[in-house]
Amino acid sequence: MYLEKAEKRYIPMSETMFYILLSLRQERHGYGIMQHVKEISGGRISLGAGTVYSSLGKLEGDGLIYPVREENRRKVYLISELGEAILRKEARRIAELYRNTEGLL
Repeated sequence: MYLEKAEKRYIPMSETMFYILLSLRQERHGYGIMQHVKEISGGRISLGAGTVYSSLGKLEGDGLIYPVREENRRKVYLISELGEAILRKEARRIAELYRNTEGLL
């Protein structure tokens, strides 16, 4: 998938998708993603297996992530260059939202 098409499809992205892509800046399998998201969100976000695995299928199909290996029948994924570009663009969008609401916090 090309960057422009990916931007139209993923930006703005759901918080779930954002955290899954963020987690895959390091190699992780589905359960590892669930644990990491729960940890970095301070327990606020608890992803279900169905949500994670359907999101992984979509992200892989669109070329934002790719499998690097399998361990104990678990696929281990990593973010692709396209996924990293989309994640960075979304992070900049979120940072702009934050800057524009600083007086509210």
